[in-house]
Amino acid sequence: MRGADGNFYVVKFQNNPQHARILANEWLATRLAGFIGLPVPVAEIVEVSDWLIQETAELHIQLASKKVPCAPGLQFGSRFIVDPRDGHVLEYMPDSLLLHDSGGVRNPEVFAGALAFDKWCCNTDSRQVIYWKRTRERKHTAALVDQGHCFNAGEWDFPDSPLRGIFSSNAVYAGVIGWDSFEPWLSRIEKLDPNTLWDIAQYVPAEWYEHDTATLQRLLEKLLQRRQRVRELIESFRFSSRNPFQNWSNEKKRPSLVRR
Repeated sequence: MRGADGNFYVVKFQNNPQHARILANEWLATRLAGFIGLPVPVAEIVEVSDWLIQETAELHIQLASKKVPCAPGLQFGSRFIVDPRDGHVLEYMPDSLLLHDSGGVRNPEVFAGALAFDKWCCNTDSRQVIYWKRTRERKHTAALVDQGHCFNAGEWDFPDSPLRGIFSSNAVYAGVIGWDSFEPWLSRIEKLDPNTLWDIAQYVPAEWYEHDTATLQRLLEKLLQRRQRVRELIESFRFSSRNPFQNWSNEKKRPSLVRR
């Protein structure tokens, strides 16, 4: 959708079939990811009028055979990463171009930062990424999108699992050779000032979390507590069946059992 500011937005509505909290998740996680330096689209709160919905046939949600009009009011807007008139966006990139030294992606190192972030926020979906470039550029730039399943979507809890919140291919982790590969994002998470989180959260419209301020506060407190668990969660993925960090060999590996 085009906003009054002239920019294009991907808009998520309050009555989406996943949960109203998906909008709160998008706002909180996108703003936090941007704060620690990860590449994300600009997040905005977008007001969509009832008149526009009534006059726009496309503004409906398809639920099986039933069409439900989008809800008017304050919605989450993710600014289109590049103006369609100035560049283009890909939703998929082959592994051969995702490898750290392939030259297909300008910023392959951010996948390690994304992993640290998704483990912190317990993203229960696989990591979603888009690749964009302006018309005259050769390389694409990766950007993190679709943060709706952080905090376990509408549940607002943290059911951690080694294979949650990861990218679908190990190719993006080829550049991980140790803990330094997760910097500066990991340290920024661990040292995050609590006031930053509260400042971001204060702008979440109350209807996005059903006016349940106490539950929102518990979510934020838990998120702050989890800052010191991120390394542990990365380790659980490191030693999982995926064996994602095949070039991480500069530290001692987990000892195996020896039969005596």
